[in-house]
Formats: sequence, structure tokens, C-alpha cells
Amino acid sequence: MDIQIRTGSDEDIAELVPLSLLAWEPVFDSFRQVMGPEIYTIVFPEWQATQKETVETYCAAREDRTLLIAEVDGKLAGFLVYELNHKDKTGVVQLLAVHPHYQNGGIGTELNDFALVKMKESGMKLASVSTGGDPGHAPARRAYEKAGYTAIPQVWYCKAL
Repeated sequence: MDIQIRTGSDEDIAELVPLSLLAWEPVFDSFRQVMGPEIYTIVFPEWQATQKETVETYCAAREDRTLLIAEVDGKLAGFLVYELNHKDKTGVVQLLAVHPHYQNGGIGTELNDFALVKMKESGMKLASVSTGGDPGHAPARRAYEKAGYTAIPQVWYCKAL
């Protein structure tokens, strides 16, 4: 598989939204199972609309934010968004999504590796990313671990009232 990574632009966003919804649907299915329907409905009442807005916001061009696009044979296969904090010398991966058809093909790793090189070239001393510990996030955790990230345990509790 020949993976090409390029810098994205605002023109890519319309195509990124449906890809992200397909990629993240298993994550939200996992959340539903882990949280149960009552809490899930409170926390994620309209996850597709929220995710669409998140992708549109984070993928929009900004001076401190970079959108990377992965293509396979000229087709959109995935994307990654990272931000640079020059004051703290920290790069943060904000979003990563790979189309289900291309998952487990190394695209997440390629995007991570590319972003890490760019962060280092920009003078960053630390890269970070956060993701879920649920089964739906297992592919994301694998991609981050393959890229050399160290997991720092964190727990988020919810209770319906």
C-alpha cells in the first residue's frame, strides 16, 4: 500500500467529516456499551452532529494547527490534526481518523510518525495525545503506542442523576 501524506486545507474538510463519522462510529458504539444507554444519551445525545462540528473546527486553517491528509492511490484514507504550543514546546495531536476500509494498514502510524517529525522540526520537546480506554479506542491506542507514545492512566467517571 502506497501511503502519501500531505498538508490539508479547508477544501478537504467536507470530505473529512463523513470519513470521521465512519471511523468513529465503533468508538461511540463502544461508549454506549460501556456507559449504558442512560448515561450515553446524556453525554452523547447527538454524537454525529458534535463530531461534525469538532472536525470542522479542528481541521479549519489556523496558524498553530496543522491538518495532515493520508491518501492511498489518490483516495482519502485518513487524517490527523496537531497543534503546536511554542511557549511550552509541546505538540498535541487533537484528532486522528482512518477510514474503516484502510484501518490496520499502517495509516495511523504513518500519520503519527509524520506529525512527530514535523513537531520535532518545529522545536517541540514533547508530543501528547489523549484517547479512550474503552474497546472502541483500541485501534487508536495501538497506533499511538506504535508511534512511541507512553500511556499515562486516567479515569473519567460519570453517574446519571
